[in-house]
Amino acid sequence: MSQFIFLMNNFLRKQNFWFVFTPYFWLVLFFFIPLALIFKISISVSEWGMPPYRDFIDFSDGGIKINSTLSNYAFIFSDSFYLRSFLNSLSLAFTSTLICLFIGYPIAFYVAKSKENIRNLLLILLIIPFWTSFLLRVYAWKVILQGSGIINVILMKLGFINEPISMLYNHYTVILGVVYTYLPFMILPLYGYLVKFDLNLIDASNDLGAKPLKTFIRVILPLSLPGIIAGSMLVFIPVVGEFIIPELLGGSDKLYFGKIIWDEFFVNRDWPIASALAMSGILILVIPIIIFQLMFAKYNFKNE
Repeated sequence: MSQFIFLMNNFLRKQNFWFVFTPYFWLVLFFFIPLALIFKISISVSEWGMPPYRDFIDFSDGGIKINSTLSNYAFIFSDSFYLRSFLNSLSLAFTSTLICLFIGYPIAFYVAKSKENIRNLLLILLIIPFWTSFLLRVYAWKVILQGSGIINVILMKLGFINEPISMLYNHYTVILGVVYTYLPFMILPLYGYLVKFDLNLIDASNDLGAKPLKTFIRVILPLSLPGIIAGSMLVFIPVVGEFIIPELLGGSDKLYFGKIIWDEFFVNRDWPIASALAMSGILILVIPIIIFQLMFAKYNFKNE
């Protein structure tokens, strides 16, 4: 019996090891290794060929030569063209995140406080769009908003307009597409925190004479802050590098960061510059992630 217990303890220790080790293994495999490869390309020297950069370590001429340079980073930071594209993407991400928050918060609160059977139905309706292709859903908006789309047809039938309105290929259409696509990423984290919210706290606040707005600001909002931060990060970070939505719905009036990286990779075939852009974007986006972690840790510390 004692030997059996000894073997079981050893087995459980091994299981705990793999349980703890697996997340780090996937993090290294799918984040740090690709990131290291991108960084290696970003400090490589461009040349014609396939791949379009020199080998990082050159063993020719009987010696070892390291072909690396930081000129790619110096070039992108000295050219205002790349800075403008990144600022355009930051503006798009910030605006879209705020709109998603203002629309998503009431929806998340309503879903969280609905009856269980209705709540499950609403959650299914929120998740259903993920069952279809992301590209197909974005392209559907292109069909809806085009000159012969359903919106222009209805407005012309009702007599509000005499000719189709141009609603495609501008910054506002891109915002519409981004908000539609990423709104569930804001709602679901908010729902996760609001569903645990005790409604008795609202009743207690009302009994103490607090108005609804004050109750929201002093009671509901602070308790849902982690959900707000998590949802905002899930929207803001991927939108900065978004390529498909600006490509399908946007125009030539604004260039976005994801589009610039795509053009450098596949049009100009300048992989070192494209990799340097990607690395710069990643490093800049690490800052809000660190801020989120610090704010979340501070919030948890206050509530313990």
